[in-house]
Amino acid sequence: MVEISILKRPRTEAVVTQRKFFKKTARGKVIKVLRERYLRDDVSCGIDHCRECTDAHALPVSGALEHPSFPNGHFILPDTNVFLSQMDLVESPLFNPPIILLQTVLEEVRHRSLPLYNRLKALTKMDEKKIWVFYNEYRSETAIIREEGETPNDRNDRGIRKATAWYNSHIKVNRPPIRGQASPKLPTVVLLTEDAANRQKAEKEGLTSVSVRNYVEGMKDATQLLDLLAAEGTFDIEPTRAAAGRQALYPDYLPTATFVAGVKAGQLHQGHFNANQYNYLEGSVPVPAFSKPVLLVGRENMNRAVDGDIVVVEVFDEKEWKAPADEVVDQDTTLKDDDAEDSADEADVEGHEVLVRESKVLRTEQRSLEKQPTGRVVGIIKRNWRAYVCHIDSTSLTSSNSTSLSQQTVFATPVSRLLPRIRLRTRQAPSLIGQKILVTIDRWDVTSRYPEGHFVRALGKVESKEAEQESLLLEFDVPYRPFGKAILDCLPKEGEQWVVPPKSDTSPEWKNRQDLRDLIICSIDPPGCQDIDDALHARPLPNGNIEAGVHIADVSHFVHADTPMDSEAASRGTTVYLVDKRIDMLPALLGTNLCSLRPFVERLAFSAIWELTPEAEIVNIRFTKSVIASKAAFTYEEAQIRKDDPHRQDELTQSIRLLNTLAQKLKAKRMAAGALNLASPEVKIHLDSSESSDPIDVEQKEMRETNSLVEEFMLLANISVARKIEETFPQTAVLRRHLPPPRTNFEKLQDILLKRKGMKLDVSSSGALAASLDQCVDLKEPAFNTLVRIMATRCMLSAEYFCSGSVGKDTFGHYGLASPIYTHFTSPIRRYADVLAHRQLSAAIGYAPLHASLHSKAHVERVLDVVNRRHRMAQMAGRASVEFYVGLALKGRNEREGAEVIEDAFVIRTFRNGVGVFVSKLGIEGLVMFKKDMQFDAENYTITVGSTTIAVFDKVSVRISVEKDKNTQRGKVKMSLVHPIDSSGL
Repeated sequence: MVEISILKRPRTEAVVTQRKFFKKTARGKVIKVLRERYLRDDVSCGIDHCRECTDAHALPVSGALEHPSFPNGHFILPDTNVFLSQMDLVESPLFNPPIILLQTVLEEVRHRSLPLYNRLKALTKMDEKKIWVFYNEYRSETAIIREEGETPNDRNDRGIRKATAWYNSHIKVNRPPIRGQASPKLPTVVLLTEDAANRQKAEKEGLTSVSVRNYVEGMKDATQLLDLLAAEGTFDIEPTRAAAGRQALYPDYLPTATFVAGVKAGQLHQGHFNANQYNYLEGSVPVPAFSKPVLLVGRENMNRAVDGDIVVVEVFDEKEWKAPADEVVDQDTTLKDDDAEDSADEADVEGHEVLVRESKVLRTEQRSLEKQPTGRVVGIIKRNWRAYVCHIDSTSLTSSNSTSLSQQTVFATPVSRLLPRIRLRTRQAPSLIGQKILVTIDRWDVTSRYPEGHFVRALGKVESKEAEQESLLLEFDVPYRPFGKAILDCLPKEGEQWVVPPKSDTSPEWKNRQDLRDLIICSIDPPGCQDIDDALHARPLPNGNIEAGVHIADVSHFVHADTPMDSEAASRGTTVYLVDKRIDMLPALLGTNLCSLRPFVERLAFSAIWELTPEAEIVNIRFTKSVIASKAAFTYEEAQIRKDDPHRQDELTQSIRLLNTLAQKLKAKRMAAGALNLASPEVKIHLDSSESSDPIDVEQKEMRETNSLVEEFMLLANISVARKIEETFPQTAVLRRHLPPPRTNFEKLQDILLKRKGMKLDVSSSGALAASLDQCVDLKEPAFNTLVRIMATRCMLSAEYFCSGSVGKDTFGHYGLASPIYTHFTSPIRRYADVLAHRQLSAAIGYAPLHASLHSKAHVERVLDVVNRRHRMAQMAGRASVEFYVGLALKGRNEREGAEVIEDAFVIRTFRNGVGVFVSKLGIEGLVMFKKDMQFDAENYTITVGSTTIAVFDKVSVRISVEKDKNTQRGKVKMSLVHPIDSSGL
């Protein structure tokens, strides 16, 4: 597919159309705006063998695709809604008719949905797709102007019909023959539209127009392709009213204008809907007006919201406020008898067994006295719907249809427990049993208990490593497509043979760079690290001070702004690290070779170099582009051994010792300023060295002094760079902040510590919290302090990237680091935010001008929104990968040793029907469920089984096994208590 570049003709040769309209300025002044277009008559139609528009990259007439309705061949010309609602169909490799994509349609898709626009643009560049972009707005015969009183949508529909009519007449005049046919037969240009009114108008104008469903039904692979069709109304955000004869199960949403006005007036509240992972009948929406999230209890109050949707909630009167339920409510148990076909018509609500069961659960749930705002969803501002990894619930197949290929309705169960079941109509249900599949939600009517969706594609057999890897990436929306040709064309033409050229005044690589090749520089990283972002050095100065340097890969030298590679890196946002693979942000040639600060080769770097006193006080700092030659690449363990070896007195070892001494003093200063020393569970998974790479064991990661050494200097570099770029670009500096958590976030942990351990947690400031955490020590249990720090970490807000001009300067600070300003500069190979910081620092020191996009606050905000989301999803994908491989490793240990796996654990949460435990050795959490009634004391966080009482922070022994999870359909760790009681028989 080749796009046409439109060149302007002289004004005398152009047809000029004008459009006048009035616009109100920000100050309220009304001005007249005149827009002109210069039209041409040589914009190519793109059809092969056209006598008027011969083009080397023309679109072939459809001969291979046999469609009974169009025996002479045809092209399809889809309108905008086809791409908005049926993109999964268009992307399918089975759907391959020649497509004429109008400029009008392309621009309207961009206006309506940027993600879909990006998917459509990607399709136009795929060789296997036959798509021609026709610039109808610039061809004199197809360009139109909006008429008086005509809506933009009607104007676009009219333009699409006019382009269709022109194509058919154009073909008739130029008589393009179909290859292999003696006499020319004219192909048809078919207007493809889901809009019945538009079809009727097209037919009145003598055009051929069909719906997507009717078109697909005539295709060779109709059985598979019909499953890809989205339900009608996919893009309708407006209220879906109850169909005739069917009773509404949910209230209608308020009209958009009403809830927007309500939010503005403070009567309604806007926020993200968060589903409850322990109780599918509860959700919450954090809103600024309340210190605690608004609690939504029951399906009716959640009102068809899906995790991640931006919703509008109405808060009930304070006398109706409730506390969250303290019981695990599993939808697999409650919904096990629901029928996909029967539930398609739920008029008899009172008699519906599952609804009755859910109502009973809500009535009998016991709640603590700690109430919070309670409300209901009254509108949806933005849906978070996308393609979800699911599996077909085999119990939803009817016995008569268990092997039939006729269309039937089944349940697709998402991998994530935060999502509802999705009702799916498919002809492939029997063949999809036991497979991971991709499903998109299309709509959720008020008359349906479940959202409706459509099948996208199969990923492979459940529990196969390939299917699980891909499903994990899709589950967390990680872009993993191979880098395209346009991106790879941005790489140096020399490929792996690229080297830093010899030093020369005329060499662009050496322009204004400092030659630091003689410095004793080394890198310290985890084992197996290939994308080495950073290296360090330290040396004594004649005046008694110390020079220390952090040298960062100069990625911005290779990745230039506003190029295909830059756009792709911005879209990916970050490199994603899984247990057995890495999904790179940049092509491997850069990430693991040309940018990576490998030892013994010259590399381009961006250096931050400080002069420090022996007490780690900063005397001065300079930033410079540089050329370095690292002298060694150590693992943390290797660097630690070298530092501790008294027999080693070489320059490299002395440099590491000097860095370590400074790092200890830098850390002490941070801690004195109130920085937090938090913790998160980290484990190391040992993989089989054979080709299978199967996990064979799990152990806790060991943290050494050298880990802290690297961390302190990276923090110092990030803080120093943040100050410089914010000083130079106060409106658009790319920074990172960590807001102080609301004190209410710690209330539960404070109460637990006080009641169970008699310990007080002061959260008045980060310094007070740090001091309190240091005091949370149990001399009998060394792991207790780490456990408390892990629990405190979960009370925190997430750190986020932001644009300096978008928020108040008093909110710049990083709470966890106790720093007033911070950014990310030290990992540009794997984080796009760092690339932006490099460009800003480069401009701040006068090395290169700043690209115009980084002078735009709106642009920086948009990019950082994507980067923040990608960062969160990458973290979740990494954790899910660890969880999956821990399960495989434990399963393998069970099989090899033929014995149960029993480990020590801490109770971290109590429910009315079970306890949550944390196994520190494996870094995993689990639920131990009790089937029989227990005595539960919510106020004191205890559960009593017989004569044995178990409380939060108690140390217990758990039996660990691996079984297939009903949601993920992959191995999941299952736990039961061994001590102080054996829960397996309860």
